[in-house]
Amino acid sequence: MSLYTDYLTEIETRKGEGLHPKPIDDGALVAELISLIEDEGNAHREEALNFFIYNTLPGTTGAAGVKAAFLKKIILGETTVAEITPTFAFEMLSHMKGGPSVEVLLDLALGEDAAIAEEAAEVLKTQVFLYEADMDRLKAALEAGNSVAKGILESYAKAEFFTKLPDIDEEIEIVTYIAAEGDISTDLLSPGNQAHSRSDRELHGKCMISEQAQKEIEALKLQHPGKRVMLIAEKGTMGVGSSRMSGVNNVALWTGKPTSPYVPFVNYAPIVAGTNGISPIFLTTVGVTGGIGLDLKNWVKKLDEDGKPILNNEGNPILDQKYSVATGTVLKIDTKNHKLLSEDGEELVDVSASFTPQKVEFMKAGSSYAIVFGKKLQTFAAETLGVPAPQVFAPAKEISHEGQGMTAVEKIFNRNAVGATPGKTLHAGSDVRVAVNIVGSQDTTGLMTSQELEAMAATVLSPKVDGAYQSGCHTASVWDKKAQANTPRLMKFMNDFGLVTARDPKGVYHSMTDVIHKVLNDITVSDWDIIIGGDSHTRMSKGVAFGADSGTVALALATGEATMPIPESVKVTFKGKMADHMDFRDVVHATQQQMLAQHGDNVFQGRVIEVHIGTLLADQAFTFTDWTAEMKAKASICISNDETLIGSLELAKSRIQIMIDKGMEHDNGMLASLIAKADARIAEIKSGERPALTPDANAKYAAEVVVDLDQINEPMIADPDVANADPSRRYTHDTIRPISYYGADKKVDLGFVGSCMVHKGDVKIVAQMLKNIEKETGKVEFKAPLVVAAPTYNIIDELKEEGDWEVLQKYSGFEFDDLFPKANARTEYENTLYLERPGCNLCMGNQEKAEKGDTVLATSTRLFQGRVVEDSADKKGESLLASTPVVVLSAILGRTPTLDEYKHAVEGIDLTKFAPPLQVPATTKSAHF
Repeated sequence: MSLYTDYLTEIETRKGEGLHPKPIDDGALVAELISLIEDEGNAHREEALNFFIYNTLPGTTGAAGVKAAFLKKIILGETTVAEITPTFAFEMLSHMKGGPSVEVLLDLALGEDAAIAEEAAEVLKTQVFLYEADMDRLKAALEAGNSVAKGILESYAKAEFFTKLPDIDEEIEIVTYIAAEGDISTDLLSPGNQAHSRSDRELHGKCMISEQAQKEIEALKLQHPGKRVMLIAEKGTMGVGSSRMSGVNNVALWTGKPTSPYVPFVNYAPIVAGTNGISPIFLTTVGVTGGIGLDLKNWVKKLDEDGKPILNNEGNPILDQKYSVATGTVLKIDTKNHKLLSEDGEELVDVSASFTPQKVEFMKAGSSYAIVFGKKLQTFAAETLGVPAPQVFAPAKEISHEGQGMTAVEKIFNRNAVGATPGKTLHAGSDVRVAVNIVGSQDTTGLMTSQELEAMAATVLSPKVDGAYQSGCHTASVWDKKAQANTPRLMKFMNDFGLVTARDPKGVYHSMTDVIHKVLNDITVSDWDIIIGGDSHTRMSKGVAFGADSGTVALALATGEATMPIPESVKVTFKGKMADHMDFRDVVHATQQQMLAQHGDNVFQGRVIEVHIGTLLADQAFTFTDWTAEMKAKASICISNDETLIGSLELAKSRIQIMIDKGMEHDNGMLASLIAKADARIAEIKSGERPALTPDANAKYAAEVVVDLDQINEPMIADPDVANADPSRRYTHDTIRPISYYGADKKVDLGFVGSCMVHKGDVKIVAQMLKNIEKETGKVEFKAPLVVAAPTYNIIDELKEEGDWEVLQKYSGFEFDDLFPKANARTEYENTLYLERPGCNLCMGNQEKAEKGDTVLATSTRLFQGRVVEDSADKKGESLLASTPVVVLSAILGRTPTLDEYKHAVEGIDLTKFAPPLQVPATTKSAHF
């Protein structure tokens, strides 16, 4: 009874933290519960029975396997438990979502007891998480003449598992809760520094927004029984920054509905809204849970007589309120006519986009997974029976414009489409099932992905997936007790599932904490690939990549597919010449600045940015595509020249070979097959059979942006603008300022060169700047700390070979040591150089942070409140974003530089250069690879 007594001890600990008993996933513990249940006189029997019924996790967990086997014994009469009748046992099996429960149901349905078989069949008809082995059993039974199997398949062919579900309510009464003003980062809903607890849903739920907010939400529920609480981003967009399944889980936990009485702390159907709608990747996650995401449009720009926005003294548009959604406002959602109504029934806004037929199906089924698996199951059943499948699900929207060419993303989607009308060209707006080539799982969401895989009863990687990788970068900085407990378990699960993993579960190869996006960029070996990754910065410079929640990642791993509309595209081209003293990062910032100047609104939001940047290799082009997440784009595509793409693929091959040489190859031979695929793609390009991906000349774009390089004269900084009088303008990535704006008196408390936004050339820039300053002044003195975290070990290895790492070591006050990794996060910094382990470091915000109230200048992507730096009692923390040379110089000066100081500091330094395609590059020095 040791596991049970340990569990009771854990329960007491959790009770002191205001938590319920943790849901059980351990089969050995469930076996102990069963022994207690079978001991009629045991003092713990009632408690054990309660845990068995209401507190074990479903799917393919060890607990589910033991539970399903015991329920089978009860149904067969091999054991008797007074409180669990066979009927009740069947009910519990119906809530266990596949895997061992489906195996048991099939055993019973195909068994010799006719009455039991019929009851098992009725339960099976409600299940959708069946895999090939399950389907093969049904098919074999049908061929053997089993009438029960035939009845089950006939039900599946009619999709009765879906049609017999109740429709969604025609009217949903809601009460509003404003979570914050302005864009709401998913960090507010699920803070990065609490990533370790994401798989413990109740514990993690306590970090949503604030304790006060949670009390206010609970109070609203008591004041408005029967109404649903809608979480709102007032004057902003809900869920920017990442998909963050844990954020949606938290919202559902506090405002949604229980998924099952037998599965604690798993809720569904949250309702979220924003004045400017929901961030695209977050909206996908809302669909995973069968939730509703609304675009309120309750504030509109005030226009002058010419129809142009009227600006205030800060240059921001003045907004007029169309209707109030202040906390506590009662509203109604008319799901039939797709309207948001006042309490009295007055129409406030059309919300048709939130109730497409496909989204309504997710709501009815309680998740997008059930629909994906249901469609697959219906197709299988109909084909097995040799009958046509009736049109039960909403037909996929297929939009085709005769004579219109295709954008790059339309070409990729058409090539990878599954189940679309043969020969039909699909354009933006079409709903498409697509094959997924590359899938990435990162470590702070990976445990949730593993839970999702268990919940959908998946046990092995889909053979359709070319490459799949589990990273260790988000927890690379500090090897604390939380990381030690979670990471090895995650790596073993994913390696067993079929992924190449950053850490070897067997402990043979050296742990790799390389930034996931960099690894995915390397293992993407075709410009026609579709990539799904468990992070918003899944933005490759080859193929088209989509950041996704942990559940969508799990679905891609299990099925090798994803379903989404083909997005619209915005074409970005360049003209002019890049000034010699500028770095490519400034071109990235200028793109956002010039886009806003040209269009007034953010035309990138929710669309694919097709950037014609073909003269940069994949690593350098990644700086642009990576930033597109902060432009609120859905994805990005880099249009490369043939020669550049070949160079990028050769680089990818060499990086994959390094992974093989280090012992990271999986038993399934995944890495070797990726090299073979790269060779095949290179051969196609060289032969002219299939050149590098380009859009058609007559493709249609939602907008076009032309970036004038001649206008970029000084380095730029993305500023969170923490003092803006309008809260909705704070912590966005839209405030781009030249360094001259700061008058060389903006104090900088810490500099950070790292994250997925930097490449090898950036770290070489750091070394060269230090050498130049030493040569000129005899020494280098930092007036602010400078943290440097290379994104990959490959970069460090190459820097060591080329002599640059030695320069960095000379001025470092700390250098990472993999043999003795840090056990505690740093809370204070000296004015020195810190050489940190490859990985996300400060950008992630879950382990390392700057000191509270600091002004941080970083190369990273995150400027959200509390992410890199938290507020102190008397000063707001600021995370400003700039190029590597600006960050390094600012750390040395302790302030932002003047333009002359900057020009002098970078003179003769090999910055990352760029010239538009078809023009002669300004220099080839930036080809560091």
